Formats: sequence, C-alpha cells, structure tokens
Amino acid sequence: HGRFGLEITCAGDYHVDYHHTVEDVGICLGEALSAALGDKGGIIRYGDIILPMDEALILCAIDISGRAHLSYELFPPTEKVGDFDTELIKEFFLSLVRKAEITLHLRQLAGENSHHILEGAFKAFGRALSKSCAVDPYLEGKPASTKGML
Repeated sequence: HGRFGLEITCAGDYHVDYHHTVEDVGICLGEALSAALGDKGGIIRYGDIILPMDEALILCAIDISGRAHLSYELFPPTEKVGDFDTELIKEFFLSLVRKAEITLHLRQLAGENSHHILEGAFKAFGRALSKSCAVDPYLEGKPASTKGML
C-alpha cells in the first residue's frame, strides 16, 4: 500500500516460532529504509492517515526524524490470527523503527476483528510512509530539519 515496489523473501526458524523471523524482517526493512533515505534531504518527512478496514479504524503517523520511537496502541482481541501470534506485530514495528530511526504512532480507534485491526495497521503504515518519503518540491534537496546542524 506504500507503493514502494518492495518484495521480501525470507526463510526462518518457523519450526520454533515466528518471533525471530518477524523481528529480522523488521530489522531488514528498517535498514533498507534508512539506506534508501540517506541524509533524508528533500523529503516531506511527515505522513499520516486514518484508515478504515471494515469495522477497524487505524491511525498512523510517521516522522522520519532520525529518532527511533514507537507509540503502539493496537489491541487485537485474539492472541493469534491463524497460527501467527498477534503480539509479534509490535516486535516487527519496534525492530523497524529502531533501524530506520523513525517515529511511528499506531492507534486503534475502533475494531473488533484481529485480522482487520492488524491488516489495517500495515496498510496505514504503508500509506503514511509513502507520504513521508515523498519528495518535497519546496526543499529542493535540503534537509527536512536543521536539528543537530546549527
């Protein structure tokens, strides 16, 4: 939903559980995002969305700030979706945020179905990330912030 054209292939220790695999995918995606953004010059920096997914409503706000922070308020009512532990979603986003050095706020505003809540969160993240990574025509390659440069 971010329209980045990414494709991720991974192999993990699924016979144990999904924890390390999910965490490692977050790490890799965060590192890739950080490398792609470089000095972050010329980007809009901020992106947000309120996204509906059936009965679920998810708020996502991103600041490509160079500072890692996750504010996570998703409350899926079940511990699993299929055989996937829903608590791993937070682990994924923690790993991604730390490596990408971004600030991410995810909030569940409504929702009763775990699948809809989590799918909505990922789609909202993709859309908000796309907005924050977009080129800002007013910056013309200049940094989005002067913090630490003055």
